[in-house]
Parts: sequence; structure tokens; C-alpha cells
Amino acid sequence: MSFINYVPMGLGIFGLFCGYLVYRKVIAAPAGSGKVVDIGDQIHLGAMVFMKAEYSRLALFCLVCIAALGFSDLGWQSAFAFFLGAACSGGAGYIGMYSATQANVRTAVAANQKGASEALTVAFFGGSIMGLTVASMGLLGLGILYLAFGGDPKTAHIIHGFGMGASSVALFSRVGGGIFTKSADVGADLVGKIEAGIPEDDPRNPGVIADNVGDNVGDVAGMGSDIFESYCGAMIASIAIASTMTLASISNLADNQQTLLFMPLALSSIGLLCSIAGIFAVKYFSSKSPEVALRIGTMGASLLFIAVAYFLITQLGGSINIWIAVLTGAIGGIVIGLVTEYYTGGAPVRKLAKDGETGPATVLIGGLALGMQSVAIPVITIAAIIFTASHFAGLYGVGIAAVGMLATVGITMAIDAYGPVADNAGGIAEMAGMGKATRDITDSLDELGNTTAAIGKGFAIGAAALAALALISAFIETIHHHNPDFQLLINNPTVLVGMFLGGIFPFLVSALTMTAVGDAAFDMIHEIRRQFHEIPGLLEGTAKPDTARCVDIATKAALNKMILPGTLAVLAPVVVGFGLGPEALGGMLGGALITGVMMALMMANAGGAWDNAKKFVEKGNLGGKGSDVHKAVVVGDTVGDPLKDTSGPAMNILINVMAIVSLVIAPLLA
Repeated sequence: MSFINYVPMGLGIFGLFCGYLVYRKVIAAPAGSGKVVDIGDQIHLGAMVFMKAEYSRLALFCLVCIAALGFSDLGWQSAFAFFLGAACSGGAGYIGMYSATQANVRTAVAANQKGASEALTVAFFGGSIMGLTVASMGLLGLGILYLAFGGDPKTAHIIHGFGMGASSVALFSRVGGGIFTKSADVGADLVGKIEAGIPEDDPRNPGVIADNVGDNVGDVAGMGSDIFESYCGAMIASIAIASTMTLASISNLADNQQTLLFMPLALSSIGLLCSIAGIFAVKYFSSKSPEVALRIGTMGASLLFIAVAYFLITQLGGSINIWIAVLTGAIGGIVIGLVTEYYTGGAPVRKLAKDGETGPATVLIGGLALGMQSVAIPVITIAAIIFTASHFAGLYGVGIAAVGMLATVGITMAIDAYGPVADNAGGIAEMAGMGKATRDITDSLDELGNTTAAIGKGFAIGAAALAALALISAFIETIHHHNPDFQLLINNPTVLVGMFLGGIFPFLVSALTMTAVGDAAFDMIHEIRRQFHEIPGLLEGTAKPDTARCVDIATKAALNKMILPGTLAVLAPVVVGFGLGPEALGGMLGGALITGVMMALMMANAGGAWDNAKKFVEKGNLGGKGSDVHKAVVVGDTVGDPLKDTSGPAMNILINVMAIVSLVIAPLLA
């Protein structure tokens, strides 16, 4: 076997080593003393307790799936791939969240003692560990499986189990973390801000520790697993499509089939190196402006990747058409991110804040309209990527375009995870009473973090859409490979039935997750109200709240409510595939993809706009904090919270889980 086949696995190990070095830099920063340390420890402990409980339940689910795969005709090799995918996904989320809960308190201390530049460095390095771990774990896991099975088209299907394991963990992590964080956030905001009239992150509020814990388990660990499964899914889909290609198709794109099989891993390998370069660029430019530094790091990594990808593809014996597909995906990801930034941080947000002058109703109407409008350009961009990539490189081009969009996931995830770290730092600064100057620095970093998080959500949706389409294409090609007569025709009633069934799932899962947040927030609100009324001196600041009780409420709600949506996504393809056949399953995947992507974009952008409209008012505009406009936009933000952080992100994983499960069972259906 050629030495080059060992490169992805080797770079995966190298990336983890780089992540460890960054972690050492974060840990070396001062962690403060006294009250600051106590608050940081509460957040860290709450996050670790939740992760332990969540992963315990996940382990049982994974054992059932491993046994089902092992005893089926797919065999124990597929079961091992599932285990490896689940372990890598869970490991990436755990490491990233552990690091983030160490970086948050150090960011607050850096802002207090050394200023904005040092605070940005600590917060960004805290997020970078998540980014490097996601990219490295994906390369390491898939690199191992490629060495064992991927180089042979006859055994390449075993790798599909890796994607199923990663997606299963991602779905439960994202949904569970989303329910936790938003139940705490909604409860703390409604009782604290609106009823009690106290500031956000006020130490008197019993829900603020749970809210800060939720930022980590939902927006760091959950988001990391989300991006991880799209990242791996794109590579797996491209390998699957390459393994079923005819000699004529192969000759148009590369010298041999092995090149096409290895290309996704090769592109992701150089993407990791470009991400590391982007991380260093952010550190170098951090003294100028946080916004400029983050943008240079992201854009620079993408442009460097596009340039290096050209030389890599040609050196490996690939066609220029493959590079065009990569270019299309990389540029498309940037466009979707910029459009998301506009709708969640530009003029539409200021218009939405002004709608608060006439009350909460007009804020809600304006936010829903904004979310619906924001769907258009990203969907047109996705359509353009699909059309261009398939024109130049066929279905393989669609998969490679997804790889191109996700190859620099290290820097993309780093910038996304930076947001929750900065948000936590602001909360710690407020609770520890570090003063207005420190809070101004953390607020500026948090505001930038909200924008980067919104961009990250848009990017995640676009990436999930392309990855899911590539997986669906791989499913169709796998069925067709075994059954040459297989076709998905829109005038086939079975296909149409499947499409309508698929369209149901995004709505159903959204309803389940929003109801879960509402029910948990209901309990949280009653608990916070109880403490305000029953703990003498709490509102006066002379008594301590029972924060552990609020963390416990959010934890139990998340663990109990995440089971049904997760099980539904995994079982639906199996039931439809074996019950109605591969035609109905193919239709179901198409229906779920179209509906899920549009709902995800609408919910994420509406929620992000409501959040930033609230922050716009809190900066002193339109009456500032405590005004009627402020109360109106807080209601909008409260409605948007479960949309942007729970139900919306669940759509990404839903469509990918359904697609990868379908791909795994495709040989059995055929």
C-alpha cells in the first residue's frame, strides 16, 4: 500500500497534537481567584455532569445499533465502523466542551487584567481546540477505516457505518444540548429580565449557571458533533459514489478509481493544514481588531485551501473538473455565511428592533417574515453548487463540493465555538462583579461571537444540505449498482408517497423539540419564581440561589426529551425502506431534505435576528434596557431561542441521519 494512504491518519494525529498544544496555552492563562474560580467550577461541573449522563444513555443506544449491525448481513466490520464513528464524534464533543469550560473563566480574567486582545486570544484558542479536534478525529477515524477497507471498492461500503455512528451521536448531542440550553435561557430571561427586572447573568438569578452550562453542552459539544457528522458524511458519500462508478465515468475524472476513492481524504487533509494556518493568522492579527482577525483567519484559510487543492488534485492525477467542483463548494460556503451574517447582523436587525416600538406582536411578525425571506439566497446558492458541480463532475462532483465546503472545518468550527466561550466569559464577569470596563470588553467579544455563531449556523445548514444530497446520491447509486433497473421517478406513486412522508419529519421533529423546550422552561420558570419568593434576601443580594436545582431540571428534561426525536430519525428509514421499498425511501429522503433545509434556514436566521435585535436595544438604542421596546424584543428573543439553538440545528442532523442510515441499509434493500 502506498505511503500516501497513511497521510490522513498521520495528519489526524498531528492535528490532535496541535490541539493539545493550544490547550496547554489556554490552561497557562490565569484562572483568577476566589469568586471567579467558584463560578467557573460550577459551570464546568454542571457541564461535565450533563455530558456523563447523556453519554451513558447514548452508550446504550449505540450498543443496540452495534448488535443490530453485527448480527445482520452487514456484519461485524460495519458494526466496528459504527463504534469508531460514535467514539470519534463523542470524543470530539467531550474534548471541545471540556476545553471551552476551562477557557471561559480565563477569558474573563484576561479581559479584566490584560485587555481585549488577550481576551480574544484566550477565547479563540478555547474554540480552536474544538475545531482542531473535530477535523482531526474525522481524519483519524476515516483514515484508519480507509487503510483497512476504503481502498477496495468491494469493501468501501463498510466505511458507511462510521457515518451512521457519528450521526447518531450528533443527533442526540445536538437535540439534548439544545433542549438543555434553551430551557435554562428562556427561564432565566423571562423571570429575571422581564418579571424581576434584573440584568442578564445577574448572580441573584438561579437560572444563570444552568444557562452558562447550556452554552457549552449545546453550542460547543452539540455544534461540534453536528459539524463532525457533516464533515465525515461528505467524505463517506464521495467514497461511496466513487466505489460504484463505471470505467467511462472514472476516465473522465481521474487516471484510476483509487484516485477518486482517496481524493476526499486528501482534500480534507490539506484543509486541516489550512485551518491551522488560519488559526495562527487570527492570533497574529488579534491586536488590530477582533472582527478583522476572525475574518482574515476564515477567508485566508478558505483561499489558501482553494489554491493548494488545485495542485493536489492535479498531482494525484485528477481532472480540473474535480477542482471546479471543490471551488464551487468552497465559494458557496462563504456566500451562505455572508448572507446569514447580513440577515442576523445587518440592516434587517435594526428594522426588527424598531418593530418593538409597537409591541411584541410586530416583533414576532417581522422576525418570521425576515426568516422566510432569508431562505431564498442560500437555497439558490445550494442549487447553483449542485448544478455546477454535477455539470463538471457528475454526482461525484456534488460529494466533492461538500468536501470542499467542509475541508477547512477546523477554522470554521473554531470561530463558531469561540462565541459560547465569549458569552460565558461575559456571564462570569457579571456574576463575579468585575466591573463595567471588563464587561464592555466581554460584551464586545460576545457580540462578535453572536455574529460568528450565526454565520456558523448558516454554514452548517449549507454543509448539511450538500452532505445529505451526496449521501442520497450514494444511496441511489448503491441501489442501482445492485439493481440496474432501479429509478426514482416523480410520476411513480410510491416515490411521491415517500416524498410526502419525508416532508413530515422536519415538522414533527421541530414540534417535538420546541415542545420539549417549552415544557422544560415551564418547570424552570416555576423553580426560579419559587426561589425568588421563598429564599429570604435573594433579590436583595444577601442570599445565594440554589443553582444546582436549575441545572438538574434542565438535565432531566434534556435527557428524557431527546430520546423520541433521535429514535424517530434512525428508525424511519428502516421502517419505510423495508416496509415500502427503496423507491419510497428515496422519495422520503428527497422530501425530508427539501423541507428540512428550508425550515433550518428560516428558524436559524429568524432566531439570530431576534437575538441581535434584543442586543441592539440593550446597547442603549430605542430606549435601552427596561423600556417597553426592550420588553418587546426580549419576547422575540425568547421565541427565537429554541428556533435557532434547538429545532433549527436539529434539522441538519435529521436529514443526514436519515440519509446515512439509508446508505448503510442500501445493500440489504437491494
